[in-house]
Amino acid sequence: MKELFKPEDIERKVLLILKILRESPDPMGARVIARRMSDYHVQLSERTVRYHLKIMDERGLTKLVGRRDGRVITDQGFAEIGDARVQDKIGLSISRIDLLSFRTTFDVKKKRGLVPVNVSFFPKEHFARALSIMKPVFQQKLAVSSRVAVAEAGKNLGDIAAPEGHVGFATVCSIVINGVLLKHGIPIDSKFGGILQMRGGKILRFVELIHYAGSSLDPSEIFIRGKMTSVRSVAKTGEGKILANFREIPALSRPLVEKVMEDFTQCGIHGVLSIGHTGRPVCQTHVDMNKIGMILIGGLNPVAAVCEEGLPVDNKAMSTVMEYEKMRDIETL
Repeated sequence: MKELFKPEDIERKVLLILKILRESPDPMGARVIARRMSDYHVQLSERTVRYHLKIMDERGLTKLVGRRDGRVITDQGFAEIGDARVQDKIGLSISRIDLLSFRTTFDVKKKRGLVPVNVSFFPKEHFARALSIMKPVFQQKLAVSSRVAVAEAGKNLGDIAAPEGHVGFATVCSIVINGVLLKHGIPIDSKFGGILQMRGGKILRFVELIHYAGSSLDPSEIFIRGKMTSVRSVAKTGEGKILANFREIPALSRPLVEKVMEDFTQCGIHGVLSIGHTGRPVCQTHVDMNKIGMILIGGLNPVAAVCEEGLPVDNKAMSTVMEYEKMRDIETL
């Protein structure tokens, strides 16, 4: 238990517990928190987590709810996350990509297994309207896959529950490309998320970008909040700006990557917009020597279209994993 009393270790664990509580719409107990912490490679017993929670209650960061040990984060807890040390914030986005890539078990041949998803929450009264906005975006293949999942309030999408009064909506995340290539022994370097300009239905250039290694949020969430997309326009006219991501792969892996991409197409996943040539720029974006650039479509493009219309939505990009075979085609909703 020696490490328990190191101030820096305690601070990191407290911040992680707060972030886990922030992501949950419901109170969480020590057992569930300990399980979620293991996803971040932090191994603590249920008893140790309960010890931390008691101290956090005393500091006003968390609050006990109900008869059991369920906790919720307080306003002071939210402020603590906001004031956290910079080094604890940097890199969370790239770490999440690596974690979800590892958790991906999707088999492109069998069309089954776990795929990473983005989860969005719509107020129940706005969901029908949101669907009508999103369907044309899916039809124009401006999403990673046409498969989605829906959950009523209290029901789960992966390990995330839809809050009261809302409908949960899961879309396949482009990290599925990372995960499957990783399982094929192909390393993939996730560089940045950005805003990709389209003209005449063809990709032109990135006009905005945020590097994953320097951001604690998924870039797509930031761009959506800033209303920087025009996805509906692209779906209608081929002109505008969409969410996209930039990756690099070893040049020697290209033949195998192209074969895997064919398999992806056969199972309804069309997340790759472009694969470049060795050391050559892609969409005016620099590519390292002996590497090939790849542009992947953003999984949250349909949701971005909803935000463009002013409808309220809460996004949790790169959230969790779900079984692909249990997801439904958007046209069946």
